[in-house]
Amino acid sequence: MEWLIFSLLVLAVSASGQLCPKRCMCQNLSPSLAILCAKTGLLFVPTVIDRRTVELRLTENFITAVRRRDFANMTSLLHLTLSRNTISQIMPYTFADLKRLRALHLDSNRLSVITDDHFKGLTNLRHLILANNQLHNIFSNAFDDFLGTLEDLDLSYNNLVDIPWETIGRLTNVNTLNMDHNLIENVPLGVFSNLHKLARLDMTSNKLKKIPPDPLFLRIPVYAKSKGSPLSSLVLSFGGNPLHCNCELLWLRRLTREDDLETCASPPDLTAKYFWTIPEEEFICDPPVITRKSTKTFTMEGQPTSLKCKANGDPDPEIHWISPEGRLIANTSRTLSFSNGSLEINITSLKDTGVFTCIASNAAGESTGTVELVVSPLPHLANSTNRVREPDPGPSDILTSAKSTSSVSNETRPMERKLVLAELTANSALIRWPSHQHFPGIRMFQIQYNSSVDDTLVYR
Repeated sequence: MEWLIFSLLVLAVSASGQLCPKRCMCQNLSPSLAILCAKTGLLFVPTVIDRRTVELRLTENFITAVRRRDFANMTSLLHLTLSRNTISQIMPYTFADLKRLRALHLDSNRLSVITDDHFKGLTNLRHLILANNQLHNIFSNAFDDFLGTLEDLDLSYNNLVDIPWETIGRLTNVNTLNMDHNLIENVPLGVFSNLHKLARLDMTSNKLKKIPPDPLFLRIPVYAKSKGSPLSSLVLSFGGNPLHCNCELLWLRRLTREDDLETCASPPDLTAKYFWTIPEEEFICDPPVITRKSTKTFTMEGQPTSLKCKANGDPDPEIHWISPEGRLIANTSRTLSFSNGSLEINITSLKDTGVFTCIASNAAGESTGTVELVVSPLPHLANSTNRVREPDPGPSDILTSAKSTSSVSNETRPMERKLVLAELTANSALIRWPSHQHFPGIRMFQIQYNSSVDDTLVYR
């Protein structure tokens, strides 16, 4: 009995004399020190931890938050497991001292957001497991410190609608990428182009209607099965998505399959059919057909106007506009093109008069339509021959230097300012002038201005 008590005391004391955390198991296998605290009822990270620990396991406890002091000065730590706790909060720079950490397991917790400073300092991280949390947002710079070292990223079983795709595209060393069982609706074309070491991509059970044929897929063999695939290939898992089976998925249909469980969600004639059993010739697209567009449109110079163009096709066509000068219309402060085919011109000018062309295009072809716009010049009352000549109210101080004065003001008082620039910012100006009652016969005011990025003279 005495020998058993002595042995337990030896196990509870580390080589440096530090006590092992209560109810934990400490393994001092020189030169490594491992602390195992699984299922010990912990409410927080123990404070009595040897700072030289190489492996720390705190799984299946009730830890709700982790703070920087929990892992301060643990520069030898290589493996940290915090799985299956109730962690909902990671304080900024919690892992800042873990420069050598290679694996961080945070799966099965209650994390909802990953910010830019949560993983600061993890410059040697190889494996990051964030599966089975409640994540709905990951900041774009959250993985910056280990972009070139990460080999395994697991984001599965979360609530992610959007992924920081630009960040994903820079994980040049990643081998396994799990994003299954989320709410992802779109994968950008070319996002995997630089992931030359990618061997496993799991997009199972999301809300994807299509998966674009990334350039990476053209350089290496792609399989839809894991058994028997070559080591130098990419295994792509995509089942459980509401696939729209048209010509855009023909490349996917030609992959080597593992089973017949994937089905099509649309179009109607292919709904619920097994993806792999549908003949390739049924994966078709329909070219665009313009169904509605604006008739001849009239507007006044300087006024806003809207041109409409709608088209049907499979897949849904994209619509672009060409100006009467033959130029592709881009979104600016003056013009704005919407995905529904509308073109908004906030301030029309005389040079907008002419025929605008809308081009609807998709993978099957394109279709064009024209809309004529007529811009009527703004009336200039000062040049009207029918107008009764009114007394000259005097020069505006916009065109008059500070030293110039009228003959009347020289004899009586300083010249009264007729126009005042009251407020000026980077994108606005507030102009004030006296009531028109001081100037008999005025029927309207006209302001002319132009932008430094657009030579068009705007009338208001």
